[in-house]
Formats: sequence, structure tokens, C-alpha cells
Amino acid sequence: MHTLTPEQTLELLQWRYAVKSFDGTQKVPDDAWRVLEQSLVLAPSSFGLQPWKFINVVDKNLREQLKDASWNQSQVVESDRYVVFTALRTVTDDDVDRLMQRTCEVRGTPLEAMVGYRNVIADFIKTGWGAKDLFGWNARQTYLALGQFMTAATAMGIDTCPMEGIDMNSYDELLNLKDTRYATLCACAVGYRSTEDKYGSAAKVRYKLDEIIERR
Repeated sequence: MHTLTPEQTLELLQWRYAVKSFDGTQKVPDDAWRVLEQSLVLAPSSFGLQPWKFINVVDKNLREQLKDASWNQSQVVESDRYVVFTALRTVTDDDVDRLMQRTCEVRGTPLEAMVGYRNVIADFIKTGWGAKDLFGWNARQTYLALGQFMTAATAMGIDTCPMEGIDMNSYDELLNLKDTRYATLCACAVGYRSTEDKYGSAAKVRYKLDEIIERR
């Protein structure tokens, strides 16, 4: 397996930033986009429940409407790709059973062998700490997927801009999510930075390492 050196990894992390202006003429190659989709499929989640759905918005008119619901931020329409991250509003026994069925399908495990694990998850969603706010718990898992998605893009030299400056209720209406089990959390613009984006060469403003990392 090919791996990056520590120096190469740090260089990529320094290169990444939340792009403010995309070059609308540059397209993400199809093979790279397939990898980015797989980065979402392969993202980690608590118990492996995958309480999310990712909407790749390709309709230009819809992108324009979403821009209006995003404080008119240009990234929504300038970027080559625009993905909306949604999470399940809750988790039910049916969701747990769906995971058990998929596990058996993929791994060839007998369903009866999954009963114990199934009951652990079912008990957690009813009485565990996540039960107090299942949507908030699902949101945490979905942000893990966002992080993996952005990191995978960076590894291929593709730019991103995570976006929470959006009207989530308007997104739900525009994406016909109101009567579904999913709700909008955030979005991510994907493409290539414009050479005119001054923030691309600006120094990152971060606190010093020893101010945010403790050793005990």
C-alpha cells in the first residue's frame, strides 16, 4: 500500500483551506469523484449504523436556489460539485435490523449470530446517552463523514469548502426532505481554487500546538 511520508502529509494539510472562490472552468475527474463518493460510503460511524444520506446536487437551477438559501455564497454555484450532508432525525429498531441484514449479507454471518450485538445497539438507542438527542448523535457521525470526505479530496489535490452558513430549513424544503427521515446539516463545495482567491496563499491562523494539545 502506498503511503505518504510525514512531511508530505503535513504539506497537504498546510495546502488545504476552505476555498472562498472556485475556478468554475475546472472539473473534478470522474475517477477522482468516484473515490470521493467511496470516501463517504467508507466513513466510520458509531456501531456502523451510517445514519446519513449525501445529496450530490447537479441541477444548476437547484444550485442557484440553494445559493439564495446560503447567504448568496458563490461557492454553491462556482464549485464543480456540491454535496449536501443530511442525517437521520432519529434511529429506530428498523434501522438496527437493516444494519444486521446488511452485515449478514456482506460477511455471510447467520442472522441468529447477530442477536446479541443487535440487542446492544437497540438498548443504546433507547437508554444510552445518545437516546437523549438521537439527531444530535447522528449529526456527530455525519461530521465524521465530512472530515473523511475533505481529507480524501485533499489527498488528491482537490479543494473543498465545508459550509454551515446555510438556511437548513430552506434546504430541507428545496431538497424535498421535509416529509422524510432526513434533515440537512451542512454542505461541502468541491472543485479547484481560483487563482484570484487571496485566501489560498494566506497563512493559516491557528493557536500554538502546546496551547491546544495536553500531555498527561
